[in-house]
Amino acid sequence: MSALSQKIKKGLEEILEYKGEKRTLRTKLIELPEPPVEYKAEEIKQIREKGEYSQGVFAVILNVSIRTVQSWESGIRSPSHSALRLLEIIDKGFYRPNLSTKNGLYPNKLKNWPIDGIES
Repeated sequence: MSALSQKIKKGLEEILEYKGEKRTLRTKLIELPEPPVEYKAEEIKQIREKGEYSQGVFAVILNVSIRTVQSWESGIRSPSHSALRLLEIIDKGFYRPNLSTKNGLYPNKLKNWPIDGIES
């Protein structure tokens, strides 16, 4: 009997054992976080300005384009749920990136990026 056939047979046997109440299934409760805050355009701009980031630097932090940040801040587009979660993490102070080049704290790959707000 092939390995696949054995796995199928074992699975079917487990189903029969469960149905015959000879086996109980393991369960685990998982606490899920609340959905991210729905930030409005002005709130996104306030988060960026509170961190003293240019739109370019903020785009790098969030791994989006500068145009995306601009469209969020102007209200043309809304951030995705994953972007909203990142904005929430930054807003609540769980993550405060320091991109100062004077101390060499930003990754080398950013040195060659044409980003306003990063002095080299």
